[in-house]
Amino acid sequence: MRPLPALGHRDFRLFWVGQLISLVGTWMQSVGQAWLVLELTGSAFRLGVIGTLQFAPVLGFALLGGALSDRVRKRRLLLATQGTLMAQALVLAALVWAGHIRYWQMAVLATVYGVANALDMPARQSYVAELVDRAHLSNAIALNSAAFNGARVVGPALAGLVVARWGSAAAFLINGVSFVAVLAALAAIRTEGRPRPRPEVGLRQELVEALRYVAATPRVRLILGLLSVVSLFVINYNVLVPLVTRDLLGGGAHEFGLLMAAHGAGALTGALGLALLGWSRPSPVAVVVPALLVSAGTAALGLSRALPLTAALLVGVGLTQILFMTGCNTSFQMIVPDALRGRLMGLYVLVFVGVTPFGALLVGALAQTLGAGAACLIGGGLGFALVLALALGSGGAGYSSASALRASPAGSDRPSSASSTMTRWIEPVNGDGPR
Repeated sequence: MRPLPALGHRDFRLFWVGQLISLVGTWMQSVGQAWLVLELTGSAFRLGVIGTLQFAPVLGFALLGGALSDRVRKRRLLLATQGTLMAQALVLAALVWAGHIRYWQMAVLATVYGVANALDMPARQSYVAELVDRAHLSNAIALNSAAFNGARVVGPALAGLVVARWGSAAAFLINGVSFVAVLAALAAIRTEGRPRPRPEVGLRQELVEALRYVAATPRVRLILGLLSVVSLFVINYNVLVPLVTRDLLGGGAHEFGLLMAAHGAGALTGALGLALLGWSRPSPVAVVVPALLVSAGTAALGLSRALPLTAALLVGVGLTQILFMTGCNTSFQMIVPDALRGRLMGLYVLVFVGVTPFGALLVGALAQTLGAGAACLIGGGLGFALVLALALGSGGAGYSSASALRASPAGSDRPSSASSTMTRWIEPVNGDGPR
């Protein structure tokens, strides 16, 4: 068996390469934007506001994006959202290069980014499941994580050099151009990501159907609970790392880029290990323990005053973060039925990304009031305590109580009643998921 079987699928290979190139540019823009906000305003809170505006639209549009990805051709939806993200980056670059950039303009463009991303993410997540066989889905998820975190290593390091030499506009321009790769890949892919047969019920009832599935599936509830806690209190590094760099270490754009690259290096190591070694169905311990470790590592960042130690901590944080994120994503994707995949991935994105605005505001407010060190300690400490409480409170029930119920057979019609839907779509923990 080949070590990276998902790459044997032509369409996934094209999609993965295009995403890898584009993600490098996205990370460059992320670094350049954070540093530009600090240069324009000097305010940790306003930096948090930009993070909030980028992710707040997920609250209003992620479920809609998931429902759309169940109703329309996913490839065409992705072409539209990726084209919008390209235009946003080029407009931002033009404003900065012309010397006309203002904070309010960055806020508007951050909101545009957020809306497009909210519609893009559920479609992109569910599209992956159509580009590979189910047997290779966990490998595809791990490879996507490797691409994301490989870009996190390269992107911030390049951004630190580019911003220091040519300014933030160059980073934004590179990001805009990088979208050519993903648009070309999507144009060449043959898999359309066809929608389900036209539903008999309205959009609202479809969303209610997905929520009922979650309510009836303890394992899914546990995964979403862990994601919400870690996303709210812990994974706020786009806000934390520039503040740690400036306030605790006295560094500049170059040091910021190095620290973000260290964080990405740890995550890339974890993602590559998972892709090469395989991880078909993560155990509860393999999800909970990394969540505890990434929380503890975040708290430790608040105590460090040395660049090498902070970089080492970020390597560890990146490694455990990707183990947690990939474990949650793999478990979730292997559980959910295809008939609900778009809507449930919309809910996944809503929980994982939608709470980020509140986390960014919380971290920004804490750093503004108590300092960057206190923000790390409080966020990491709360995350650790709540993850531990969720794990102990579940008592393993989320990973065993569904085993008495049967999964829906492949290709089965949507049940006519909500109760039969729940009974037929709960998946046995140790069985194969529905196609």
